[in-house]
Amino acid sequence: MLLALAGFHLNAETERPEKPNVVVLVTDDLGWQDVDCYDIDEKNAYVTPNIDALAEKGVLFWRAYSPAPTCAPSRCAIVSGVHPARAQKTHIHGGTPPLPLTPQSRMMSPWYSARTPVGDYTIASAMKDNGYATGHVGKWHISYSEPKATELGFDTSYGSRISKAKMKDRLADFATTAEDDPYKLDSNGFPFNQTTENALKFVTDNKDQPFFLYYATWLVHAPIQTRSKELLEKYAKEMGIDPADKKSFSGSTTGQRNPFYAAMVEELDYNIGRFFNYLETTDDPRWPGHKLIENTYIIFTSDNGGTEGKSYERYTDNTPLDLGKTSVKEGGVRVPFIVTGPNIPAGVQSNVVINGLDIYPTTLSMVKAEQPEKQLDGLDLFPLLTTDPQDAQLVKDQEGNTRDSMMWHFPHTALESSIIIGDFKLIKNYDDINNPGKEPFELYQLYETTNGVPQRVDIEEANNLAASMPEKVKSMEFALSKQLTEMHASYPYYNPNSKEKLPFKNKVPSVLSHKQDGDRLTVTFKTNGADVKAAHLIYYNHIKPTGYDEWFRKDMTIDQASSTATVTLPENTKYVFVNLIDQNQFLVSYPELPAHNKMQKKSPYTVYALKITK
Repeated sequence: MLLALAGFHLNAETERPEKPNVVVLVTDDLGWQDVDCYDIDEKNAYVTPNIDALAEKGVLFWRAYSPAPTCAPSRCAIVSGVHPARAQKTHIHGGTPPLPLTPQSRMMSPWYSARTPVGDYTIASAMKDNGYATGHVGKWHISYSEPKATELGFDTSYGSRISKAKMKDRLADFATTAEDDPYKLDSNGFPFNQTTENALKFVTDNKDQPFFLYYATWLVHAPIQTRSKELLEKYAKEMGIDPADKKSFSGSTTGQRNPFYAAMVEELDYNIGRFFNYLETTDDPRWPGHKLIENTYIIFTSDNGGTEGKSYERYTDNTPLDLGKTSVKEGGVRVPFIVTGPNIPAGVQSNVVINGLDIYPTTLSMVKAEQPEKQLDGLDLFPLLTTDPQDAQLVKDQEGNTRDSMMWHFPHTALESSIIIGDFKLIKNYDDINNPGKEPFELYQLYETTNGVPQRVDIEEANNLAASMPEKVKSMEFALSKQLTEMHASYPYYNPNSKEKLPFKNKVPSVLSHKQDGDRLTVTFKTNGADVKAAHLIYYNHIKPTGYDEWFRKDMTIDQASSTATVTLPENTKYVFVNLIDQNQFLVSYPELPAHNKMQKKSPYTVYALKITK
C-alpha cells in the first residue's frame, strides 16, 4: 500500500501542469521569403536554421497574413484582437490632422489613431486575469506616449533596443570582445542583443508560474546594419559584393543581394535560437522531470511583409510575391507563421488561410480560457492546430460558420483595400480617377483549389482579371464594402488644392465662419454645389506635454437646412480643426493647413489651429 501511495504521489508530481506557457514571437519586417523553410523558386540567400528547426517541430502555414502591411497597426491588432479598420489604427504614427503630403498630392490619408484605445482589454489583460505572469520585451510601437504596455495588462515591459541603435559608420563601427563594449561579441561572434536577454530574464524570473510572453524583436527593421564584421564579410563574400559599393545592391537591383540585411536575418535567427535552446534545456519547476519547452506554445510570425528598401538601397526581395511593406499586395501582407506546442503535430505544412488577428482567440483557447466579451476580428485556430492543420473547415466563427474571406484596409501611401475570397483576391484602388495606369480594381487568381488542395496559379499578382471577370469583381467588391462599412472604416480624401485635374474640384464647400458658445462650437459653410456628407472635429486636449502632440477625432452634427455643423467640445479641448467632407470625397480643413512639406519647420499643428477659449 505504501508503494502504491508513493507511486500515486510521483504521478501527481509529474502530471502536466494545467496552464501551459505561451510565447508570441513577432519579428519586425521579416518577409515571407526571408526564411529558409519558406523557400520557393529561387534559393534563399539567408541562413535561418533555428526558425527552420522550429517549423519541423510544429505547423508551418504557407498562407498566413499580417493584419496590415505596416508594423504599428499589425501590432495593435495582435495585442487587441481588433481589425485595424475597426480600431481606426491603420498605419504608423497617427493622431494628427489630415493634410496632403505635398501641394500636388491628389489624395490625403484620413485621420487615424496613434494608439490602441485606452482601457482596451488586450490579450495580456485576458491572460493576466487567467492567472498568468505577463511580459513584453522588445519593440512596442502600439502607441507613442500612452498607453504603456504595463497599462494594457503586461506585468513587465522592457523595450530597450540598444543593439539596434543606429551605427555612425556601418562599415567600421563593429562590436568587439572588449568587456566595456556595450555590443560585446559573444563566444560565437554575435553582438549583444538586449531584447533576447530581456526575454530570457522574463522566463527565468517567472518559470515557476504560468507565463505569457510577447517577444517583439527589433530585427530586421532598418537601420540596415550589423555590428558583426565577421557576418558582413561572410555574406559579402558569398554574394560577391563590396559592402562599400551601394550600386551593387541599389534600389534598382533585384534579388536578395544586401549583405547587411543578410547578416541581420542570421542575427535574428541566432538570438531567437538562443531563446528556444533555453526553453529546451531548462527544467520546468512546475513539472519535475520535464523541460519548459514541453509545456510551452510558441507562435512565431512577422508584423508585415518584407521591406524591399528605398530607391538608394535594396533591403530584401519578396519575389515571387509582388511589392512589400506598405502595400496590400502579397509581398506586403503574406508572412511566415509557425506554431508549436503540446498536442500540435510536428513537421506539418498547411495551406489554410490565417491571420495575425487569430493569435488572440487562439492563445486563449490554448490555455482553456473563455473568450472575452468584446469584438474579436480573428478566429480560434486551436481546433485546426490540434485536429487537422490542413482542414480549413475547422476555422469557424462563434456562429459555427467557416471563414470564407479575409480583408485589409490601407488608406495611406498606396491608398487601397483588398479582400481574399477563396482562390481570388480583389484590390480596390481609391486614387483611380483621371489617374493613367491606375485601375479602380485589380483581380487575381492566386490558386486553383481542387478537392481541397490549392495549386499555385498567380501568387505573383501579375495577371489582372478585373476586365474579363466583371461579375466576380462586383460580388467581391460588395463583400469588401460590407465589411468596411460594418467596421466604420475611414477612407482617403481628395485634396481640393491639388493642381491635378480632379472632377468636381470646383464644387468643394467652404467654411464661412465659426462661433463658440461655451462648450459648443458651430461652423457655417457654403456648399458651392457639393453637399457636405460628414464633418469632424479634430481636437487637441493635452493638459501637459507628452512628447507627442496627439490629436483626436469626433463627429459633428450637420444641419443641411442651415448649412451648419455643430459639436460639443470634449473636456479640456485646447485647439481644434474642423474637417468637412463633401459628397465627392474632398476634404476641406478649417483653418486651412499647408501641405506637410510646406509646414513651418518644427512648428506644431497648434500654430495653424483654432484656439478654444475657456
